[in-house]
Amino acid sequence: MVEAIQQIALWALPVLVAIIFHEVAHGWVAYRLGDSTAARMGRLTLNPIAHIDPIGTVLLPAILIISNAPFLFGYAKPVPVNFNNLRNPKRDMVWVALAGPVTNLLLALGCVVVFKFGLPVLAPGAQYSDSGIVSFLAPVALMAKNGILINIVLAVFNLLPLPPLDGGRVAVGLLPEPPSSMLARVEPYGFLILIVLLMTHALDKIIGPPIEFLINFYFKLL
Repeated sequence: MVEAIQQIALWALPVLVAIIFHEVAHGWVAYRLGDSTAARMGRLTLNPIAHIDPIGTVLLPAILIISNAPFLFGYAKPVPVNFNNLRNPKRDMVWVALAGPVTNLLLALGCVVVFKFGLPVLAPGAQYSDSGIVSFLAPVALMAKNGILINIVLAVFNLLPLPPLDGGRVAVGLLPEPPSSMLARVEPYGFLILIVLLMTHALDKIIGPPIEFLINFYFKLL
């Protein structure tokens, strides 16, 4: 039980940072491109209270951590975006959708820097004269390591070309008609399709290779 609590503590902050920055990025880019919906609703803030979803932000990640799931996933309340308010709805929808995954990849890069700085503390036999430094840097380094993994998984998952995921909106914005409209009509069934892919383990085969590639790439930067 103690170990589970420790694991939740080391994953909680990276999860919060990853999903909150992801959502704020959507709202900020939408605001810059003409839609102020998120700003008017107070969602362009890093205050977790404005974004936390009890199930997606708290319960789901906790269950996955306690059950030692092979991956960690979570989500916040989606930032509202009215695509009709964008100056060029079809084109700008692509930029709004890409903002979230790109932010996660940048956060993963930042976590690499933090993890590299704290890596000596985690090395076997590492000794520091100031135990306070160790007690501070060790959990920070572990959270940074977890942050790399979380942000990569979120970025790859959200780039799946299936509405309402970000990759689906990118595809809708880039495809010509009629394929664009045909894909957009899949949105009401998007999460049902995801559940089927998850239960049949097909999702692992789809997102597994790019996740593994990015993890190897980021850790080679250390």
